[in-house]
Amino acid sequence: MSKDTSKTNGCANEMGLSLEELIRRGARELIQKAIEVEVRELLAEYGNVRTLCGKAAVVRNGYLPEREILTPVGAVSVRVPKVRDRAGTGVKFNSKLVPPYVRRSARVAAALPWLYLKGISTGDMREALAILVGEGARGLSPNVVSRLKAEWAAEYGAWMKRELSACRYVYWWVDGIHTGVRAEDDARGCLLVIIGVRPDGSKELVTIGDGLRESKASWLEVLRDLKTRGLEAGPRLAVGDGALGFWAALDEVYPETRHQRCWVHKTANVLNALPKSLQAKAKADLHEIWMAPTREQAVVAFNHFIKAYGAKYPRVVEKLTRDREALLAFYDFPAEHWIHLRTTNPIESTFATVRHRTTRTKNCVSRATFLGLAFKLVQEAEKSWRRIRGVERLTELMNGMTFKDGIPAPDSPSDEQRLAA
Repeated sequence: MSKDTSKTNGCANEMGLSLEELIRRGARELIQKAIEVEVRELLAEYGNVRTLCGKAAVVRNGYLPEREILTPVGAVSVRVPKVRDRAGTGVKFNSKLVPPYVRRSARVAAALPWLYLKGISTGDMREALAILVGEGARGLSPNVVSRLKAEWAAEYGAWMKRELSACRYVYWWVDGIHTGVRAEDDARGCLLVIIGVRPDGSKELVTIGDGLRESKASWLEVLRDLKTRGLEAGPRLAVGDGALGFWAALDEVYPETRHQRCWVHKTANVLNALPKSLQAKAKADLHEIWMAPTREQAVVAFNHFIKAYGAKYPRVVEKLTRDREALLAFYDFPAEHWIHLRTTNPIESTFATVRHRTTRTKNCVSRATFLGLAFKLVQEAEKSWRRIRGVERLTELMNGMTFKDGIPAPDSPSDEQRLAA
């Protein structure tokens, strides 16, 4: 029996990768793909050159022996292709990214994050490659960089057309990620992201789109696309912040899905409206609400907050009370899942690097380029995502069992009743 690896020390690092971990996991694939693009460009350059027999003069001829490049985060194995010059003109392939005999890169840790995010523009990509393998990489053809970005965009495009009729999700985490990157029309958009929990407890990226803002129209486009591709049923519960656009769109496309507001976002919104001298006390009072073991105790703490701050700060209290039901929805789901359902930390931690790096990007980028790069980053992060706690509760939930204060309700249908139904 496999060991349950779902336990974690906290939500914040549950799904995120450190930069070094991201480099370690993604370096080999990224470098190998770049080398393959380089050799294809060489072959295309000599594509019209023929031998006397009419055959292509320059062709692929296997690979050189695999070798390792030592980096600050460990050894990365690479396979450099060979080419054969049938015409005998002396054409050879030497990778500019991994030149012959290169064995060490002292600054890989600075380069790879750029290759994913800071490297959105061709100039930035070449600068990042120079950090990776030295000044020789500055001669890398812009076409190689462009082809790499085009490949990532094509992968994203194909993924966004995949069939979803066999997919089923129990929970969603939803957020609009504002990156600060400017699109070609000078508008600053945001990524519209959904991460889901499957019935087996695994997490996966459901969709990643873009919009000028977190409007209902933008979210409707995202959700309707999911439904068109076969996702007929929504999740049991969606977790997100207070962006009204998503919730209005959700009610229209998947009205059966319940709402859960993110307590991290709500706490920040409430505290920002209070004087700094009261923020520490108010934060503790809010903590008493969402950490209460039962809904009844949470309501008591909720009413205490209203009484303590309502007279002097009615607008602060209104921010909390208008979402009362959505803030306490998690009490109707298994207690083992509460740590996952009270916040959108799975998305926040995954996209922390996106936010950090794209704030430095000054150039306008195409929609396809940015979405392709963001998609590749999430793909790498997804490899380290763990199943949620209490996986066995998911089956009970999907079979119709109801929960009160995190435990099965006494009036929940028995196994025999559920089977008979």
